[in-house]
Amino acid sequence: MSDPTDWAFPSELRPRPEEWRFDLDRALGSMVLLRTEIPEDAFTAQILGTERLGNGVVIRDDDLILTIGYLLTEATSVWITTAQGAVLAGHPLAYDQQTGFGLVLPLGRPGVPALALGSAARASVGDHVVIAGHGGRAHALKAQLFDKREFAGYWEYVLDEALFAAPAHPQWGGSALIGADGKLLGIGSLLVEEKTGEQSVQGNMFVPVDLLEPILEDLVSRGRAQRPVRPWLGMYATEIGPKLVVAGLPGGGPAERAGLKLGDQVLEVAGERVSGLADLFRKVWALGPAGVEVPLSVTRAGTRIEVRLASADRNDFLKKPALH
Repeated sequence: MSDPTDWAFPSELRPRPEEWRFDLDRALGSMVLLRTEIPEDAFTAQILGTERLGNGVVIRDDDLILTIGYLLTEATSVWITTAQGAVLAGHPLAYDQQTGFGLVLPLGRPGVPALALGSAARASVGDHVVIAGHGGRAHALKAQLFDKREFAGYWEYVLDEALFAAPAHPQWGGSALIGADGKLLGIGSLLVEEKTGEQSVQGNMFVPVDLLEPILEDLVSRGRAQRPVRPWLGMYATEIGPKLVVAGLPGGGPAERAGLKLGDQVLEVAGERVSGLADLFRKVWALGPAGVEVPLSVTRAGTRIEVRLASADRNDFLKKPALH
């Protein structure tokens, strides 16, 4: 793998200490680089790869690292690199699929400062922010919040209000969105392209850090949040105009076992019409916890088909980290 630190933003795109009311270099020093290795036979290997690279941010004095969960899913090894070049192993402590957050426990002391958690709810569209990756100012970007809105992902994921900032950071996975007060607002998840009028804006989507506090202690002590597990369909759906179409079927998942096919158009959940991706998932989740039967109405080549799908817990399909 090539050196991920062998690049830099042009100086005019980087934040400068005099532009902020907090200690910029200390905040950027909280960032670490994460490398993870995943077995070739892992459920997510084909989609997410067997070698994953991203960022993490130390959020507590006990060196707990917050990142985006897909970097850790089914990882058998985690390596942490600090801004000072120290390298140490880590343990993938938790991945919360509902929020998308992941936690890493360093197996040693990284010796970096913790970044305080802020409040995304108090942030406003138009606010100036910093998007930070591992590597100090050279890998930090001056940016601006351009939207706060609902986000739905084809992998059965919905955020009531995600954060969107531009310009885009090229190493967005696990990057930190830092507010004007020097506190953490969100964790980088995706590269997005949004249309604003006749223009397109390329930016990053961030998971608001506000979602972490209610589940943090459960994740640390139990490895997962203590709430009912949402039913998983194992169906990648996408919006094509007004239609909601099945675009992918993970092998062996509930949707494939129920006989759904690529190209099926989803019409209803339990007799209720669905109006989009977020509405589809919310209607499924409202039926009960993982394992609940999900009645779906779809059309295939012009023919209406009724399917009764036995949902599952997605975690049952994933490799679990070894205990240390």
